[in-house]
Amino acid sequence: MACLNVCSNKGAVDGKIKQGQETCTLDGTVDWHGRPAIRERSGTWVAGILILVNQGLATLAFFGVGVNLVLFLTRVLGQDNADAANNVSKWTGTVYLFSLLGAFLSESYWGRYKTCAIFQAIFVIGLISLSLSSYIFLLKPKGCGSDQSHCGSHSSFEIALFYFSTYLIALGNGGYQPNIATFGADQFDEEDPKEGHSKIAFFSYFYLALNLGSLFSNTILGYFENEGMWAIGFWASAGSAALALVLFLCGTPRYRHFEPKGNPLSRFSQVLVAATRKWKVEMMPSGEDLFELDEKEISNNGDRKMIHTQGFKFFDRAAVINSKEFNQIDKDARDPWHLCTVTQVEEVKCILRLLPIWLCTIMYSVVFTQMASLFVEQGAAMKTTISTFHIPPASMTCFDILSVAAFIFIYRRVLDPLFVITTKKAEGLTELQRMGIGLVIAILAMMAAGVVEYFRLKYATTECAQCEGSSSLSIFWQIPQYVLIGASEVFMYVGQLEFFNNQAPDGLKSFGSALYTTSMSLGNYVSSLLVTIVMRISTRGEMAGWIPSNLNKGHLDRFYFLLAALTLADLIVYIACAKSYKYIKFEGKSGIKEGNELELKV
Repeated sequence: MACLNVCSNKGAVDGKIKQGQETCTLDGTVDWHGRPAIRERSGTWVAGILILVNQGLATLAFFGVGVNLVLFLTRVLGQDNADAANNVSKWTGTVYLFSLLGAFLSESYWGRYKTCAIFQAIFVIGLISLSLSSYIFLLKPKGCGSDQSHCGSHSSFEIALFYFSTYLIALGNGGYQPNIATFGADQFDEEDPKEGHSKIAFFSYFYLALNLGSLFSNTILGYFENEGMWAIGFWASAGSAALALVLFLCGTPRYRHFEPKGNPLSRFSQVLVAATRKWKVEMMPSGEDLFELDEKEISNNGDRKMIHTQGFKFFDRAAVINSKEFNQIDKDARDPWHLCTVTQVEEVKCILRLLPIWLCTIMYSVVFTQMASLFVEQGAAMKTTISTFHIPPASMTCFDILSVAAFIFIYRRVLDPLFVITTKKAEGLTELQRMGIGLVIAILAMMAAGVVEYFRLKYATTECAQCEGSSSLSIFWQIPQYVLIGASEVFMYVGQLEFFNNQAPDGLKSFGSALYTTSMSLGNYVSSLLVTIVMRISTRGEMAGWIPSNLNKGHLDRFYFLLAALTLADLIVYIACAKSYKYIKFEGKSGIKEGNELELKV
C-alpha cells in the first residue's frame, strides 16, 4: 500500500509515519517509482550489502589494472622509473578528478543510481578495450612483459589505443566512485536512530570492502601480471567489473533514492550575484531580516532547513529582503538571482568552510599514492625470492589491506569504546580528530620507508651497482611502512568519507564524497610534480638524481624523508584549520543537528 500522502505528516506517533502497517522513511527518500520509500521493503543492509559487494568487485577490477600499471609501463611500453611513476600518478589523479563530473551529473540531473549505472558501464567498456589492445597489439613478442623479458617498440596508434583504454577506465571508475559511497549511505535513514547508527558503520564497511576487493588484485592478479601474463589479469578485471554491474542492477527494486536537487553551480552563482547586488544593504546583527522558506515548503522539497551561522557575512546579504522584494517572497514569484534563502546561503558557507580542511588532506594523498609507484619500485630493487618462489613487489600491498581490516576492527571494537569511556563523550573521537591521527601515522610511515631504503642502499653490493634488485635486504622489510599506511587510512580516509558526507548540505552529498576523491586526485598530481622537481634539482653532472632508473645509484630515502617533513608541516596547518572549523547546523525532523551531536529543540 502506497504512503504517498502521509510521508510529510508531522503528527506521526513516536516519530513514525504509517499507512496501514507500513512505515515510510523520514529522510525524504523515494523508491524506484518515485513514491516515498517504505522502510520495511527498501534500503537497509539488504541493499547495503549488495552495494558493498559491488564496490568490492569494482575495486578488484580497478586495482587489477592500477596496482601493476607502473610495471606495465616499464616492461611493456619501455618507460623509465621516474616517467612511469609520473604517468601512474597522472592517471590515478585523473581517475579521481573525474569524480567531480560524476558528482555534478548526479546532483544536477541523473541522480546517484543512474550515474553509478552509466559510469560502471563505461568502466566495463574501458577494461574490455584494454584487454583486447594488450592481447592483440602490446604484448609482442609473445610471452614478453615479465621482469626477464621486456616487450619491443610500439606504434603511435598502439600507444594511443592503450592510453584511450586506460583513461576510459579512469572516466568510468572516477564518475562511479563518489556516488556509490553516498548511494550506499542513502539506504539508511539517519532520522531513525537504529538506521542512523548503521549509516555511520556503513562507511567503515565500505572502506573495508574496497580494500578486500583489492586484496585479490594485489596477490593473485598481481602475481600473474608480474610474471608477464597481463592479458589474463586484464580479462579477469573486465569480468569482475561486469559482474559488479549485474549485481548492482539486480538491487534496483530495493534501493532508496534522493531526487536530484538541481545544478549546484547555479545555486552558488545565485548567492554570489544576489549578495553582490546588495553589497551596500545594511543588515541586522542577529540575522532576523534574512529570508527562509516556511517549514511546509522545505519539507515538500525533501530538504532540511539550515540554521544561520556567523561568518562570511558578505553572503548573508543574498538573503536580505528589501522593500521591493517583500511582496514577492512566495516561491513562484521570487527571483533567486535577487533573493536567496538562508539555507542556500549556508550551503555556500558550508563548502567554503570545508575547503581548508580538504586542502590539508591533499598532502596525505601524496603519501598514500607512493604505494602504487615508488613502494613497488623500491620492492623490485630488493630481494624478492624465498627459495625458488618470486614475490611480486606489488603484492606487498596485501599487508596494507590486512592492516586496514585489522585496524577497522580495532578502532570500532576497542579504541572507539575506550575513547568514549576516557573522554566521557558519547561520540568518541570526532572525524577531524581521527583525520589528524591519520596524518601523524602517515609521517611515521614515510620515516619507516626512508629508514628501510637507507639500509637497502647500504647493503646493495658494489660489484652489482649497475643492476637492479641487487640488494640483499629482503622485501619483507617493507612490511612496517605498508602496515602504517593501512593504519593511517582507517583514521584518515574513513574519517574523510564520514566527515565530508556529514558536513555536505542536502543535495550536495555526492559533492562531499567527491571532495574525498579529488583530494586523492590532487595528491597524485602533487606527487608527480614533486618527483619532477626533485629529479631536476638532484640530477647534476655525474649525479643520477634521487629516483633514477637504477635505484641503487639514487637516494630514494631522501625523497621519503622529504615527504615526512612536508606532511609534518601540513599537520601543523591542519590542526589550526580543524580548531577553527564550525560544524554545519541544520534543522530537520529530529531537531537541530550540529556535527556529530543531536540537540533536540525545546
